[in-house]
Amino acid sequence: MKATDRTAPAPTVPNVPVAPAPGSSDAPTVLDRLCRSVGESVIGSDVTVRALAIALCSEGHVLLEGVPGIAKTMLVRRFAAALSLSFKRIQFTPDMLPSDIVGTVVLNPVNQQFEYRRGPVFANVILADEINRAPPKVQSALLEAMQERQVTVDGIGYPLPSPFIVIATENPIEQEGTYPLPEAELDRFLFRILMGYPSEADERTLLQRHSDAPVAQASGLPLDAGTLERLRQEALEVRMTPEVLDFVMQLIRSTREDPRILMGASPRAGVQFLRAAKAAALLAGRSYVTPGDVKSIVFEVLNHRILLHPDLLAQRYVAGTNGVEPLLREVIERRAEAVKAPR
Repeated sequence: MKATDRTAPAPTVPNVPVAPAPGSSDAPTVLDRLCRSVGESVIGSDVTVRALAIALCSEGHVLLEGVPGIAKTMLVRRFAAALSLSFKRIQFTPDMLPSDIVGTVVLNPVNQQFEYRRGPVFANVILADEINRAPPKVQSALLEAMQERQVTVDGIGYPLPSPFIVIATENPIEQEGTYPLPEAELDRFLFRILMGYPSEADERTLLQRHSDAPVAQASGLPLDAGTLERLRQEALEVRMTPEVLDFVMQLIRSTREDPRILMGASPRAGVQFLRAAKAAALLAGRSYVTPGDVKSIVFEVLNHRILLHPDLLAQRYVAGTNGVEPLLREVIERRAEAVKAPR
């Protein structure tokens, strides 16, 4: 019997309070409250929180990449604390097994029956901390969960809670003891957010806050599973004209035709791009998508889905360009400029 032939009942999410769901006009207010709640503890986090909110409203996943010590893990913890949703943190290490994520079948000594013990992946918000420290076999345990929102153990499919979002972190600098994420897994992330050091003003505020009093904890918001489901439905109903849809399609297709790009974005990237643009418009308080909504997220959607040509990277290395990020931004921004946006 195939794994999909049998499906276990969906798990219940305990202690989820019921709150009135806001209408579409309330979406910007929800985002503002979410940013202020997380900002109590993580200074200068508004851009990242907006991306996480878009991902929640469009059923996407987010990869946070940055050097150690810039509060990637704390940001995700505070974001989850500001939601009335279940949260689990999984620390990825080289000695992990797939069962450490999805769970395993064990023998119950009381009734001598085999039973399934769920892994930490059964939560609304999953923090996959330092995801690139686990070998590919362990990373692959998340592929089915991220795409199909279920896990299969011993031939039985177990649905994951809804909503479900994976927020992964990784350190791009340290290479020892790490494993690069396979392209198939990268393509399942809606956004890759490249986090840098805080601005001078934000860092001064951060140091001042820590010197004066303990850091405030994020307060809970009435943003439960029912509210998020309503927001997702409202995002799907956001209007997108054929011209804007064609703009998104041409952006995706142009990455496959640029000689500087070795591998372009996939059709799955286009589908996620559309849904994210609708969610961005909703959170901005509009019932329609503008070219500005598309351009505001184009870099985060594409930067991990394209491979630059090795010759281009070699030329920039000889010219003294530091890092791949500036080159990625240049290529993606030129693609966005080259494709004619509708008026």
